[in-house]
Amino acid sequence: MAPTALRLRGFTLIEMMIVVAIAAVLAAIAVPSFQSHLREARRAEALESLIQMQLAQEEHWLEARSYTATTSDLTGKSLNYYTLSVTTSGGGYTLTATAKSGTSQASDTEGSTSCATLSLSHADVRSPSACW
Repeated sequence: MAPTALRLRGFTLIEMMIVVAIAAVLAAIAVPSFQSHLREARRAEALESLIQMQLAQEEHWLEARSYTATTSDLTGKSLNYYTLSVTTSGGGYTLTATAKSGTSQASDTEGSTSCATLSLSHADVRSPSACW
């Protein structure tokens, strides 16, 4: 068999290393972008929960003429990356979604604004506004 016939059969180690290097560069670019999209999707889920809780709070007001301070009265939902809470004071309420510590959501930012704690009040004040 001629020496050129053996060279055409497979890949050399250098060719394989080039492919691995290219894959590593693509992964280094893609993974952070993907994680950013996951954080935004989880934040959107938390925002949706806050809005559903606001609707339930207003429904509770119509029935009882008071706002409830019990989260379980407002949602049957449990989020993996956020803790939902409600505080009532002075005839109003504030709903809060706080990123659970130890999760990637705790480092969620929008520009220079931290989106780890999201809140919605009875007056429809949303903070931080950059995260909504």
